[in-house]
Amino acid sequence: MLKVDIKAPTHHIEAQNGEIAKTVLMPGDPLRAKFIAETFLDDVVQVNGVRCMYAYTGTYKGKKVSVMASGIGAPTMGVHAWELYHLYDVENIIRVGTTGGIHPDLQIGDLVFAMGACYNTPYADQHKLAGTFSAIADYKLMRRGIDLAEEKNVKHMVGNVFSSDVFYPEFGREDNENWAKMSVLSVEMETAALYIVAARAGKKALSILTVSDHVMTGEKVPAEVREKKFTDMMEIALEIAE
Repeated sequence: MLKVDIKAPTHHIEAQNGEIAKTVLMPGDPLRAKFIAETFLDDVVQVNGVRCMYAYTGTYKGKKVSVMASGIGAPTMGVHAWELYHLYDVENIIRVGTTGGIHPDLQIGDLVFAMGACYNTPYADQHKLAGTFSAIADYKLMRRGIDLAEEKNVKHMVGNVFSSDVFYPEFGREDNENWAKMSVLSVEMETAALYIVAARAGKKALSILTVSDHVMTGEKVPAEVREKKFTDMMEIALEIAE
């Protein structure tokens, strides 16, 4: 594990040592973090409000769990995940985010377990690797999540996602069609950075995503649905939290 001299609290997280659990659920949306905390956790305390990246710690069925927003994109996910792993002794980060489906079998509300993340971000370049890094999930977390989805009869797919730095690509449909031809399931913006940070820290990470729109058909749901209605991924993430 990388040794650092920075101490908590930081520029981005105001929580004191010990105020964040070993497992953190990370939605991109701060309001989804608030919803998860208020809906599922007992004895909840807000431990971060810096830049509105709300973080809360409470208990779920007796387990201490935290939930914190990551914001949008690789840089903000990278900053927060790095600090959680290295400065707050977090062992597991489970992203509970939304994703745009590109696989024809995916529908709104389906889950995607991101076994791996293709990417166009240069985030891994800092590690000076003589090749292209494969950003993959922690197998044990993923296996437990998939097992639970099957037990709950929640429709899901498992495979590659594409983590893009560009939300509005110049050649959007063509780009997505090319990724679909490579059996990539969906597109989002944070998973690759999370998996890269976790690998370098020697920690565990998993992205459980809910399809909130389908980029090939144009189907989509409003913000309130993305914030409050996609509870299957939240409950699965809480159940597998260690």
